[in-house]
Amino acid sequence: MSMLEIRDLTVTYGSGAAVVRGVDLSLEAGRKLGVAGESGCGKSTMALALLRLLPASARMTGRILLDGEDVLAMKWGRLRAVRWAGASIVFQGAMHSLNAVRRVGDQIAEPLLVHGRATPVEARRKVVGLLDQVGLPAARADAYPHELSGGQRQRVMIAMALACEPRLIVADEPTTALDVMIQAQILRLIEGLVADQDIALLMISHDLAVLADTCDRLAVMYAGRIVEEGPARDVYEAAAHPYGRALSSAFPRIGDAASRRAPRGLPGDPPDPAALPAGCAFHPRCPAAVEVCGSEDQMLRDAGEGRRAACVHVGSGA
Repeated sequence: MSMLEIRDLTVTYGSGAAVVRGVDLSLEAGRKLGVAGESGCGKSTMALALLRLLPASARMTGRILLDGEDVLAMKWGRLRAVRWAGASIVFQGAMHSLNAVRRVGDQIAEPLLVHGRATPVEARRKVVGLLDQVGLPAARADAYPHELSGGQRQRVMIAMALACEPRLIVADEPTTALDVMIQAQILRLIEGLVADQDIALLMISHDLAVLADTCDRLAVMYAGRIVEEGPARDVYEAAAHPYGRALSSAFPRIGDAASRRAPRGLPGDPPDPAALPAGCAFHPRCPAAVEVCGSEDQMLRDAGEGRRAACVHVGSGA
C-alpha cells in the first residue's frame, strides 16, 4: 500500500464550482511526486485538502488515505494529532506563513510542544539540531522573521515541517520568489532530506523544469483534474498531453537558441471552475483539438510505460 493515496478527490465551494475534480494520485515513502500547472488549476486547493486545511465553505468528497487511514473521515482530535506529526506542509511564502512577532526558534519548537514530543528544554535542543539540519546556525533561533533572508525563512519553514518527523511533507511552491542560487540550495536540501529520512514528498509548482529535476514522478493538473502523469523526466521532455507540452515549451532551454529567443506558451487562462467549457476543459486553448474534444470529456488512459494522459490523441496514432 502507498503511504499516500488520493482517490476520486473532489473539492467544491459554496457556489457549487468544483475546484478539484476526481483526482487520483498515490505516493510511496522515499519518493517524490511533483504536481504542475498554471495558477488557478487547483494545485494548492488539493494540497490544503490533504490535511483538511480548507475553509468551512469547501466540501470534500472522495478519500485521502494516509498510511491507510482516511483523513476525510478522521475525528477532530485524530486530525490534530496527524497534522505536523504524520504529515506537514511547507506553505508558499515563508514571510506570510511565519508569525512576525515571535522568534523563529519558538515557532519551530511549537509543534514539538503541542504534540508532546519534547519538554521546553528538550525542544530548545531539538531546534538547534533542526536548524543545523537545514544549514542555519543555532543563533538564528533567536531571530525574528524579518531579520532573515528569504532563503533563510524558507529553511525555517522546512525545519518546522520536519520537527515532529512526519512521514509526508507537502511543499507548496517552496522556492517561489527565491533567487536561482538559493532555489538550487533549497531543492538540494529537500532532496537530501527525503533520501536520508525516507519520507514522502509531494511538491507543487508552476515550474515544470524544477519538478523534473527534483521529483521521481510528475502529474500535470488543469482545470482541477490530472491530465497527465508519469516519470518526471519523460513528462517534461516528451509530454503526451498538449497542455504538458505547452508548459514545457514555455521555458527556454539552455543551449537552445530558438527557445531562448522565442519561448512558446499558450494564450488565455485556465477556465473559471464555475463555467467550465463542454467536453475537454482544455480544448478552447488546445492547438491539437478536434471536433470530439468540444463534446466529450477525456479520461486518463494508458500513454506508455508508467504513464497516463487524458487526451483523445493518446493511443490513436495521431
